[in-house]
Amino acid sequence: MNETIEFLLRRRSISAVNLVEPGPNEAQLETLLTIAARVPDHGKLAPWRFILFRGEARVAAGEATATLLKAKQPDVDEKRLAFEKDRFTRSPLVVAVVSRAAPHVKIPEWEQLLSAGAAAMNLVVAAQAMGFGAQWITEWVAYDEEARALLGLEPHERLAGLVHIGTPDIPPFERPRPALSEIVSDWHR
Repeated sequence: MNETIEFLLRRRSISAVNLVEPGPNEAQLETLLTIAARVPDHGKLAPWRFILFRGEARVAAGEATATLLKAKQPDVDEKRLAFEKDRFTRSPLVVAVVSRAAPHVKIPEWEQLLSAGAAAMNLVVAAQAMGFGAQWITEWVAYDEEARALLGLEPHERLAGLVHIGTPDIPPFERPRPALSEIVSDWHR
């Protein structure tokens, strides 16, 4: 078996709270984002973009989403609010993968959405291949219109996910995976 296949067979996400410094340096980040952008893209539309949350911007973003959460849920408990304030400081780098899917005369929006998902997964795999840990999550900010606007998305854009990247402080662990017999079938009439 070749090393790429072996790597993919052992690839595991690491929870964002277990991703510590150091994160990627500028050269590594450029490589990661270049790889993330090398995905199937029917029509060469680049129907995705990336927003980086790093350094002190992570603190400000977490405070902003916590303030929004408090406005939306005035009775939110302090533990949940503290968790929200830490949203972007859980790891050294958070990359928002933004879908810019839009109606097109030839390219279905569904294909454009899938391309954004592929960009997010390429980013996760590339980060892990580079020796970092990564986790792709969404949570409420991906589905809330005001939160998306607060994070820099335009009204027509959607948040495909937040990819947390850093150095793992725990070893990866396996989780249950579906048996192939439960998810694979042969087509027939």
